[in-house]
Amino acid sequence: MDHASTLTNVERKGLEELCERNRVLETTVEYARRLALMVRERRNEHLALDVWIADVRPDGQRELRTLANGMRRDRAAIQAALTTTYTSGAVEGNVTRIKLLKRQMYGRANFDLLRRRILLSP
Repeated sequence: MDHASTLTNVERKGLEELCERNRVLETTVEYARRLALMVRERRNEHLALDVWIADVRPDGQRELRTLANGMRRDRAAIQAALTTTYTSGAVEGNVTRIKLLKRQMYGRANFDLLRRRILLSP
């Protein structure tokens, strides 16, 4: 979901027309924009996450309610992600690289070869 300011006039008009025809879609777009803004700007002032979860639960789509329930259960991790500057991006990148190397071997090699390939790969 792109930021509203990056949409072309045609895209913006098309989205407005769809939202006028379907009020549920309009509500879903609003919730998605609020969540995207919170994540993109990494802010959670005045317990915005709690407010978002509380707003979604009574009148959101089933999928959004499911997301909100999951976010409520893992609130501490989401709160930490929104308020700290730490990131696990480098770790995730290495995990992806290791999985790629493992898949390239098609399960034919033993652990020693996998270890050697991981250590010697750039």
